[in-house]
Amino acid sequence: MTALLSTAYLPPIEYMLKCLQEPVTLEACEHYIKQSYRNRALIATANGIQVLSIPVVHVSSKMPILDVRIDYATPWQRLHWKSIDTAYSSSPYFLYFQDYIRPFYEKKFDFLFDFNLELTQVILKLFGKDFQPQRTSEFIADYSHQDDFEDLRNTIHPKRCRETEYPFPHPSYTQIFEDRLGFVPNLSIVDYLFNEGNQLMC
Repeated sequence: MTALLSTAYLPPIEYMLKCLQEPVTLEACEHYIKQSYRNRALIATANGIQVLSIPVVHVSSKMPILDVRIDYATPWQRLHWKSIDTAYSSSPYFLYFQDYIRPFYEKKFDFLFDFNLELTQVILKLFGKDFQPQRTSEFIADYSHQDDFEDLRNTIHPKRCRETEYPFPHPSYTQIFEDRLGFVPNLSIVDYLFNEGNQLMC
């Protein structure tokens, strides 16, 4: 079974588990969808869950995902890294892995898809995975009749991840703010990486 995934920024744990465990095809022919993991990530901070959102150059409702450009009119890279550093600098593995992540907040990428893919590849390499996904060559809205694909493009979504019936539960792990927030599932993979290291989740 091949997991069909959208591009994602600092993808959530359930997304990355699919990348580690199954063949993956990335949707490269869809139109950009707002308020999704395509340009946002969730991290845990002392004050609760924080959304990190990459600004993009104004797009129409029919903008192909490969054409979506990152907007650098605001210093979002500095702000995102400051948020990550503040949230995780005292976590057990931050010092071990920060140097792999921080360069993405110093180098500029033109396109969102390219930024997401390269960042995802670097993180997965830390887990021992050489991530070289296939890409779709055409847009197909409905994969329900294709038994060899598991269509997760809109199933793994920030608006769904807090649902009690969310279809991708994962084991709990120690989180730095668990005493304040309780365990928060379905956060960005960096939450797991900085708290637990690069051992595969069982």
